[in-house]
Amino acid sequence: PATVNALLAQLAPAAVASARQEAAELQKLIDAEQAAQGQPSFALQAWDWSYYAEKLRATKYGFDESQLKPYLEITSVLEKGVFFAANQLYGLSFKRRTDLPVYRDDVRVYDVFDTDGKPLALFIADLYARPSKRGGAWMNAYVGQNPLEGTQPVVANHLNIPKPPAGEPTLMTWDEVNTLFHEFGHALHGMFNQSRYPGLNRVPRDFVEYPSQVNEVWADWPSVLAHYARHYQTGEPMPRELLDKVARAKRFNQGYTTVSYLASAIVDQRLHQLQAADIPAPAEVPAFEARVLKEAGIDFGPVPPRYKLPYFSHIMGGYSAGYYAYIWSEVLDADTVEWLQAHGGLTRANGDQLRAKLLSRGGSEDAMVLFRNLVGHAPDIQPLLARRGL
Repeated sequence: PATVNALLAQLAPAAVASARQEAAELQKLIDAEQAAQGQPSFALQAWDWSYYAEKLRATKYGFDESQLKPYLEITSVLEKGVFFAANQLYGLSFKRRTDLPVYRDDVRVYDVFDTDGKPLALFIADLYARPSKRGGAWMNAYVGQNPLEGTQPVVANHLNIPKPPAGEPTLMTWDEVNTLFHEFGHALHGMFNQSRYPGLNRVPRDFVEYPSQVNEVWADWPSVLAHYARHYQTGEPMPRELLDKVARAKRFNQGYTTVSYLASAIVDQRLHQLQAADIPAPAEVPAFEARVLKEAGIDFGPVPPRYKLPYFSHIMGGYSAGYYAYIWSEVLDADTVEWLQAHGGLTRANGDQLRAKLLSRGGSEDAMVLFRNLVGHAPDIQPLLARRGL
C-alpha cells in the first residue's frame, strides 16, 4: 500500500497542473466562440469538456479519425500488422485455418508456428460486435499450456468492432488498431507461457496489463505501419504527414485523462485502507469522496473522477483495491519501451529477451524480479511522465 500511495501521490500534482493548462485553453475557445456569437461567456464545466476538447483537437492537429480509416482495413491490420510485428520480433508465422468449426462465420482461426516451424498455438480472432456479446475487448485462453498434460494453448482475442454491411470493407479507427495490438500482447503472453504447473500460469493484476501495453508500441512503429497501413482501394501507403498528426495528437488531453483516472484510483485506495469502523455510511459517501480528493490535491471541478463511488464497480469483485493497476502497468510498459528503443527496437534479439525473461515465465517468479531481469533496474516513473506530456 505504501508503494501504491507514493506512486499515485507522485503523479497527481503533474496531472492536475496539466489539466489546468488544458482547461485554460478550452476556456479561451469558449470565450472566443461566445464573443463571436454576441453571447456572454460561461465557465467551463465537466459536461462541456469533451465537446470543446474535440473542437480544440481538430483545430490544433487538423485532422479527424475518418481520414485514417481508409488505410486501416481489418485483415491488413491483423495479418500485415499484428502478425508481421510478431514475426519480426519473435519469429512466429501464421496460417489461416478454414477447416475447423467456428461458432460464428466471421470468426477466424489461425495456426501459430514457432521459430522452428513447430505448432505453438491456435489463435482465434473474434473481432466483431454482436447483440449477444459483452462490450469491451479481452483475451481468453480456452485451452491453457500444460506440459503435465501435453496441451497447447488455444487463445482468443475478442473485440467489438462494428460490422459493416455485406460486401463493404471493415475500416478501423486508430483506437481499435491500438486495441488489437494490445489484446494480441495478452495472446502472446498466453502462447509463450512455459510454467510447469497450471497454478503458476496467472500473474498479478497489476502486472497482467504490462506485456500487452508494451505490444501497443508496434502499432505505429515505422516498419510495421508501412507494412499494413495502406489504402484499401489504391494500396497507397498512409501519408507521412497524416501519421505525424496522429503522433503529435497523442499527448492531447492527457491531463484530463490522467486526473480522471487518478481521482478514482486514489479514492479506491483510501477506501480500502480504512479500518472497518471508519467506513462511511451510505449517506456519507459523497462527502467522504470529496474530502479524499481535496486532501490528495486532485479535486478539480471540470475533471471529476472517472467513476463516482456509487457506480464504481471496480471497488469490489476481482479488482478490490486494484484499480491502480492500470497506471502501474503503464509505468512498467513505458520504461520497457524506452529499453526497447535503446536496444534497437523491433529485433529478434529483443524478442528473444522479452520471451525468455518475461513472457514465458507466467507467474513462476515474482513479477518485480521478472521486470528487473529484463530491463536491468527498478521501475522508473519518468518515461511515463514524458509519454503523457506531464
